Amino acid sequence: MGKYEELARKIVKEVGGKENVNSLTNCITRLRFKLKDESKANTETLKNMDGVVTVMQAGGQYQVVIGNHVPDVRKDVDAVLGVLEPVTNDGPKGNLFDRFVDMISGIFQPILPTLAAAGMLKGMAAILSFAMGPSFAAGSTYAVFNAMGDGLFLFMPIFLGFTAMKKFGGTPFLGMMIASALVYKGFIDGSATAQLAETGGMHFFGIPFSIPVAGYGSTVMPIIGSTAFAALVEKMLRKVIPDVVKLFLVPFFTTLIVVPLTFLAIGPVMNLAADLLGNSLLAVQNFNPIIFGAIIGFGWQILVMFGMHWALIPFVIIALASGQPTSLLVGSGSVSFAQTGAVLAVLLKTKNMKLKELSIPAFISGIFGVTEPAIYGITLPKKKPFWASCIVGAITGAIAMGLGTEVYTNGGLGVFRYTTLIAPDGSMKFVIYAIILDVAALIAGFGLAYVLGFDDDVETVALTKEEAKKAATGQKNIQPQKEVLVTPVAGQVLPLSEAGDAAFAEGIMGHGVVVVPSKGEVVAPADGIVMTLFPTKHAIGLLTDAGAEVLIHVGIDTVQLDGQYFETFVQQGDHVKKGQKLLSFDIEAIKAAGYSTETPVIVTNTPSYEKINVTDQEMVSGQDMLLMPV
Repeated sequence: MGKYEELARKIVKEVGGKENVNSLTNCITRLRFKLKDESKANTETLKNMDGVVTVMQAGGQYQVVIGNHVPDVRKDVDAVLGVLEPVTNDGPKGNLFDRFVDMISGIFQPILPTLAAAGMLKGMAAILSFAMGPSFAAGSTYAVFNAMGDGLFLFMPIFLGFTAMKKFGGTPFLGMMIASALVYKGFIDGSATAQLAETGGMHFFGIPFSIPVAGYGSTVMPIIGSTAFAALVEKMLRKVIPDVVKLFLVPFFTTLIVVPLTFLAIGPVMNLAADLLGNSLLAVQNFNPIIFGAIIGFGWQILVMFGMHWALIPFVIIALASGQPTSLLVGSGSVSFAQTGAVLAVLLKTKNMKLKELSIPAFISGIFGVTEPAIYGITLPKKKPFWASCIVGAITGAIAMGLGTEVYTNGGLGVFRYTTLIAPDGSMKFVIYAIILDVAALIAGFGLAYVLGFDDDVETVALTKEEAKKAATGQKNIQPQKEVLVTPVAGQVLPLSEAGDAAFAEGIMGHGVVVVPSKGEVVAPADGIVMTLFPTKHAIGLLTDAGAEVLIHVGIDTVQLDGQYFETFVQQGDHVKKGQKLLSFDIEAIKAAGYSTETPVIVTNTPSYEKINVTDQEMVSGQDMLLMPV
């Protein structure tokens, strides 16, 4: 759940509870519920709720208008509702690495807490075994601890089958079913494999295949590959199988197709790919582990802020699940203590009482490896303490790698990670190294941040994640300035009050105009960045270089066309020039489908300006001025 959890719970409650919701979609500004009984919704309560702009009922939908941050609210509402329908894979459309990071994040994030818990249980077993001797290690209590710690890793594909299938837009429980075939008992313990080897080997209708010696238990890549394929197969089958038998025939044929192909091709290929990638990372690490540790230590906090650490985590899990220790992320181990030391320096040095109050809980949580309060609320807004912690992290990372430190299990963060460093033979060597480095990181982080100092003249303002990312990369928040916005759409200009949608007509989303298009083309009204490009292609949001946030919404309720009759020519995150073509649309086809093509053009950050001037022309085209925020 995210920062809108409370709002999400209130919205679900006031629409009549989850049992009253048939489905939920969202457009660029609003949640679109299909309710079983709209009379059960408390419309007036919702309209007056903090975080809700207004409520509209149209086209068989119960629309809760939120604003431009509706995608974030939607995520929390989905979490409250549970899975109502398959999640579509409309992730980032950036480069391959961005897509890979997004995929890995979506698959692994839900199970990380349980992975950490399992690792801590294994660490506890190791501590007890070391403390109580061989007799304890041979007993049933130790066996139960091992079962608790090893069970998740042994059946890892089942957990990933659920999260990966959900990420790829398929049915999560179907992903679990496919994964269950991969961890079939006879394939994991080798009994079925040995028996089949004696009777002519393994084959499927005469096509030979092989299974790893330990089966597919504890593996990662094969189930990710098979669920990605399964999601495609399931979607195709849903289109061709009649509704009356779809409920059971879709999973039947999906499993029948995907599982054999996984054993025959997907599993072996994905195992090979995992081996190649893992060996490549190890090669970089082995080239110079000290330099590798310094890079990881310095950049870890920045990697986490941008979500790029997800690209490394799977390989750690793969190594540990196969029983192999790893040092891939050892360089990041003491970073949280360096950050915590920097917070302590701010706490002791600042004269700002509000900052002191923020620093105390941030210091405590940092000891346990949770550094977000420190980063976003204290060190990064003050800049120098943040970079001081990065420098110290680089030094401790290099030392940790130079000492040959390895982790043996997954586990917690901060002081909770010590259990991951206990060797199978009970050796505490790496634990001692880690404690010494952590104490040193805490002291050094404190000392360097204290010496470097920081600007203590102004109140500290906690940063959002996006603001923090900008600060870390030297970007600055844009202060809106006066500018001229040319018309993005050629056509007839109408007052915003004449829009066919009350949320626009009442100026709830900001001031602007309506253009009745004469040409099915949208161009950039100014130089800027594409901040929002909705998957249904009917709306686009720009942040101009001068700071205006402009929403161009083609048509009314055209989100229901699901992208039909629209074509985009840019991607989210692209920098565009004034007059550059953004998207096209078929005016006549949209009208024939029963939708209005009138296009609201809104400055959504209207409160940042004294006034939004509007053109006095009845018709606009080309480089004609449409709006002038001042």
